[in-house]
Amino acid sequence: MARVLVGVKRVIDYAVKVRVKPDKTGVVTDGVKHSMNPFDEIAIEEAVKMKEKKLASEVIAVSVGPTQSQEIIRTALAMGADRGIHVEVSGKEYDLLQPIHVAKILSKLALDEKADLVILGKQAIDDDSNQTAQMTAAMLDWPQGTFCNKVEKSDAGLTIVREIDGGLETIKTKLPAVLSADLRLNTPRYATLPNIMKAKKKPLKKIAPKDVGVDTAARIEIVSVVDPPVRQAGAVVPDVDALIAKLKEGGHI
Repeated sequence: MARVLVGVKRVIDYAVKVRVKPDKTGVVTDGVKHSMNPFDEIAIEEAVKMKEKKLASEVIAVSVGPTQSQEIIRTALAMGADRGIHVEVSGKEYDLLQPIHVAKILSKLALDEKADLVILGKQAIDDDSNQTAQMTAAMLDWPQGTFCNKVEKSDAGLTIVREIDGGLETIKTKLPAVLSADLRLNTPRYATLPNIMKAKKKPLKKIAPKDVGVDTAARIEIVSVVDPPVRQAGAVVPDVDALIAKLKEGGHI
């Protein structure tokens, strides 16, 4: 049976209106509600389902981030993960953390924990990078199944239905592998109160990036963060000729 490593990220809650800091160095995070990245909830749910089907022996939740990331790991444990690993990165170092750093950490942990499967959300809703799963697979030299719509066990490994621009694509891959969860893979369960209480007693190990030999030094500099432009009001035109004239006037055609 497989051991599954699942990445979970602490992000600003999807229902919160994000505000840019006055100095334009980032977005306001103090006093703002955070929660688990929605795509990572789907990844955890898929791993737990595999365990319930006896396809996985253990589910390990991993989060890279500040101390508050432990709350997200506890949520994953309440959903059914067996144990957690918190890789602590905070302050300015965390603000400039990139997918390549996280992929290096996850690939090292996958080997250290002897994982057979790594499942991640396809992207985080804060930076929308959609890079971590692909980079992790490349660093491990494992096959990857991205944008998973359906995952089934087959004799040789996994049969995966992927969401692509043209519809759905079915692929087969051997284990070990890296998967990224898309929106329609499943519907995550709610953590029940008894499971939330049990999660408090499940093991959660805290480490630093240097413990797995990863340098998280910044590779980028944030020059400026600005709000998107306000959408202009529409206008009603009397006929096609007026529409064409308006488009020409605005330099659109």
